[in-house]
Amino acid sequence: MHAGADFWRLLYVGLGTFTVRWGETLAVAVFVFQRTHSPFLVAMMTMLRLLPMGLFGAFLGAWAERVERRTALLLIVAMMGASSAAIAVLGFAGRLTVWEVAAASFVNGIGWAADNPVRRVMMGEAVGTERMGWAMSLDVAATTGSRMLGPAIAGGLLALAGIGAVFSLSVVLYATAFAASCMVRSRDAAVAGARGSVLAGIAGGLRYARRDPRLVGVLLVTVIYNIFAWPFTSMVPVIAETNLRLGPAATGVIASMDGAGAFAGALLLALLVRRRHFAAAYMGGVISYCVFLTLFALMPDPRLAGGALFVAGFGGAGFSVMQATLVYLFAPVEMRSRMLGVLSVCIGLGPIGFVLIGLTADAIGARGATVATGIEALVALAITWPWWRAIGAADGAT
Repeated sequence: MHAGADFWRLLYVGLGTFTVRWGETLAVAVFVFQRTHSPFLVAMMTMLRLLPMGLFGAFLGAWAERVERRTALLLIVAMMGASSAAIAVLGFAGRLTVWEVAAASFVNGIGWAADNPVRRVMMGEAVGTERMGWAMSLDVAATTGSRMLGPAIAGGLLALAGIGAVFSLSVVLYATAFAASCMVRSRDAAVAGARGSVLAGIAGGLRYARRDPRLVGVLLVTVIYNIFAWPFTSMVPVIAETNLRLGPAATGVIASMDGAGAFAGALLLALLVRRRHFAAAYMGGVISYCVFLTLFALMPDPRLAGGALFVAGFGGAGFSVMQATLVYLFAPVEMRSRMLGVLSVCIGLGPIGFVLIGLTADAIGARGATVATGIEALVALAITWPWWRAIGAADGAT
């Protein structure tokens, strides 16, 4: 049996590509801010990485059902590697512009959007349904750990050798991820019944979700988180440079604290949290994330700001691990893929939040914009409590 080895190879592919993603996000933010001094454009770079999830997430899921997934994974990794290689060459040549960085961010965002329907489905097939929870916990721990590793490495490289060095490391990591993908031995056939309309499938998923208040609650909280909470991450490098007076290397360290907290939180969830606590972990994580992102922006000292980011990341792990888990548990077997597609669409609404925080930051500064978005998130959660309180019915149910 090659399934066990395939799982670890796929886990490495995720770790490598997510390390690239978070490292490039920091490098691009610093590069764009130094060139333009516009917090709005910094937010737009992160938005462009997320935009393909909203535009293409459901369609990529349907495409993944129609092709052999290992082939799809190889194509995706190769595409992202080529994009990063082009930026590395331009960076070393001193000819890199903001628009080229923006284009690369969008291209690599397509790979992000394809991760759930391609790599994570392959992981599930490698371990089977009985071990899916264990596999997902390890994958979330690896990908959240990359939020710590990626910015820390990228910040150091940026300070030492510039943005070309950061993207050169990306190419190396993509090459190793491509090699690991080539070593995956399992193969799957295209899904036999995957011929219906993608839009009809999404509509059917939305109709089903409306009939289950627990699903409505999870999807609503996901929208709030992705519009009002998560976009603050695009302001971390700006606050670090303008308010905390940190250089690129120190900015990388402080940006990695969110990932460090998320990594610790994911491991704790895997070890201690049982099904009856899933709803509490989900909502507690979202609320604490919103509180501590607000406190981060208010902190005058880098150490206190880093501590607030660590706790925010710890809470964010509860959200990250539990959102897909709860949707998976609440949906019947025949609707799970469709409902996870609807979840991807909700996640893909995040660009709205990046536009909002970018415009606000241009008007009142990155610190004020971050405080405002944190408060808005908490107010939105309070207003929608009658809907998301139904998530608590998960405890001991289903």
